[in-house]
Amino acid sequence: MNPNEKVALVTGGASGLGKATVLWLLDKGAKVVIADYDAAAGQALADEHPEATAFAKCNVTLTEEVTAAADLAVDRFGRIDILVNCAGIGAAERTLGREAPHNLDLFKTVVAVNLFGTFDMTRQAAFRMAKNEPDGDGCRGVVVMTSSVAAFDGQIGQTSYAAAKAGLVGMTLPLARDLSSVGIRVCTICPGIFDTPLLAMVQGDMRARLEQSVPFPKRLGQPDEFAQLVGQIVSNPYLNGEVIRLDGAIRMAPK
Repeated sequence: MNPNEKVALVTGGASGLGKATVLWLLDKGAKVVIADYDAAAGQALADEHPEATAFAKCNVTLTEEVTAAADLAVDRFGRIDILVNCAGIGAAERTLGREAPHNLDLFKTVVAVNLFGTFDMTRQAAFRMAKNEPDGDGCRGVVVMTSSVAAFDGQIGQTSYAAAKAGLVGMTLPLARDLSSVGIRVCTICPGIFDTPLLAMVQGDMRARLEQSVPFPKRLGQPDEFAQLVGQIVSNPYLNGEVIRLDGAIRMAPK
């Protein structure tokens, strides 16, 4: 699918990997709905590209806000061709603490945002994609989900995060098979350690150790490299049902 003149919806689109994806899509001529919990950052980004973007304040755990974001794409630009799910949160807590077991509400929240929220937005976007006119291959839309290397190499304290991200990996092929009847492709990216705003707070020796843990290239991943892979998935019509690690060959240690 050529992204030029297509309509994309990007969750978590106001910062980090999502923002890089928004900017890549805009550069390729797409119209983009930026869906994000951070209204100030999301609206500011949309205001920089007023003709080609719209902003939807969206907590992906709230179905009404997910539905509103999908509706905005159709109302403003006429359809949805591309969905990139980047909204997500992390948490660090061991299963057994010194005073109590893992906080169950925290576990539920992490899974709700990363797994349930991604599925909710995917089902809503796919319902609208199914109404599109198919291209020569019969494709009506593309869905990209964002998992993590933690799905395979979850570290100590990452039970909730790893479980949610592994759920996305496990969901990829069934989703691709489910949506094949209406011509929607589905792939998942598993990023390693990327230089996002969260990692920007890590400096000095800790940052150097993170960089050295990557076999090659020995640095953190750049958000635009994630966006480039999104572009490959969107553009290559034979990529479907695939989970792709983007991690410089890193395999995470237990801690």
